[in-house]
Amino acid sequence: MKKALHLTRRDVLVGTGASIVTIGLNSNIAHANSDLEAALAPRILGNPDAPILMAEYFSLSCSHCANFHHGAFKDIKANWIDTGKVRFEMRDFPLRGPAIYAHALARSVPANAYSGMIDILFKKQRDWAASEDPLGELARIARIAGIGQDAFTEIVQNRPLLEGIVAIAQNGYNKFNINSTPTFVINEDRVLRGSGDYDRFLSVLNEISA
Repeated sequence: MKKALHLTRRDVLVGTGASIVTIGLNSNIAHANSDLEAALAPRILGNPDAPILMAEYFSLSCSHCANFHHGAFKDIKANWIDTGKVRFEMRDFPLRGPAIYAHALARSVPANAYSGMIDILFKKQRDWAASEDPLGELARIARIAGIGQDAFTEIVQNRPLLEGIVAIAQNGYNKFNINSTPTFVINEDRVLRGSGDYDRFLSVLNEISA
């Protein structure tokens, strides 16, 4: 389970050493605000009316998060999400470094492509997270989704989007004392820290659904 330092806006926004500048607002302020609201809207997989809400606070640079999504998550999805028992929400908790830009990229694709982008970013985690040029590697991944260099630059320089992602993480820290990834919150009251195999989650979900 990877530990995060106390999360501050400065920790997250300057972690790569890359420059972040505020982009000029579009003259159509309402449209820009609508785009930002859509980008920061909850990312939920499964039936939005499912009786169990399982939220994961995750960092795209966290190897334990990647292991969860390539392991136990597949069984959770097949047996609980796809069957309408669980709605699974992914909540950003980027650790210091380039993770915040990866989270911004994932939130900038259409909502129905979000889970696919998350999967790609986890699969290619070693390529970008440990790179000497993480933004260059993320730009290459962005091109897979049809996002060109200019559009990618706008994403990583979009301060309102980056600060919105930090606010999601900060809310998790304040409300649930989230300080490591992955951490799971079930029905907004039960906190599970760390990953593990499917049986660990199965026992908890069975208990809650009984």
